[in-house]
Amino acid sequence: MTSSMTSPEPTGPLLVRVRAVMPALAPAEQRVANAVLADPGGVAAMTISELAEVASTSETTVIRFCKQIGVPGYPQLRLQLAAQSATDNVRPEVGGDIEPGDTLADVVGKVAFADERAVRETAQQLDVDSLAAVVAAVAKAPRVDIYGLGASAFVALDLQQKLHRIRRVAFAWSDVHVALTSAALLSDGDVAVGISHTGTTAEVVEALEEAAKRGATTVAVTNFPRSPLAKTADLVLTTAARETTYRSGAMSSRIAQLMVVDCVFIGVAQQVLPDARKALETTYSAVRGHHLKPDSH
Repeated sequence: MTSSMTSPEPTGPLLVRVRAVMPALAPAEQRVANAVLADPGGVAAMTISELAEVASTSETTVIRFCKQIGVPGYPQLRLQLAAQSATDNVRPEVGGDIEPGDTLADVVGKVAFADERAVRETAQQLDVDSLAAVVAAVAKAPRVDIYGLGASAFVALDLQQKLHRIRRVAFAWSDVHVALTSAALLSDGDVAVGISHTGTTAEVVEALEEAAKRGATTVAVTNFPRSPLAKTADLVLTTAARETTYRSGAMSSRIAQLMVVDCVFIGVAQQVLPDARKALETTYSAVRGHHLKPDSH
């Protein structure tokens, strides 16, 4: 399959779309986005002139920002912000960033809230048609390559392990040299999956580009639909994780990626159900002897 160089448009709740396109916006548009994200309810009450002043930019830039996130104009932006602010209504002490002085109880509450929100918002904006196309491609692929570094490497290994359990030939690579040599051996019908929260991990992008040259169907799992990784891929599955100072690139993003990986795995298992059920029973039986029995004393 030939790689599509046009990025998918962001979908889902308004603030999720704003965060998704942030890295691709012009600096002036990013200032508007930051103002919207910092105080959605406050912006909903502003005139376009007031928002332009807050963001140190022009009304024209505000209109361009609206178009970038798929909103026809500023009146519609205000209405959507007001509606979302009314439904979100998160307590600041739970929904805010983790601070150095937080107690462990605060940390538990904030991490749990952030992870739950990442899964919920990822589900809200995940393109089911793209997911179905990925599932179909993986289900019939002779071989699946999965590329990921850092925290994304663990997600890649999780997908590999799950696919192996239902008799799908899959390999997870986190070393760029091994990933490139493996990608170079792919061909038509094979699938290559690149996993990167930012979509800017050079090694993952490079491996996916090599796989595309060989005719493999390429898949990106990323938080940003206009990222270099997304532009490289035939199919894009987006997450909606909010990484902050203490969670940057490693926590909420990993949870959201695992949720997407689980959806792919279950979809593929449904496609090959009789074989998958038998394989799962066989693999469970193989490791059952390594489970310790409860102490009977």
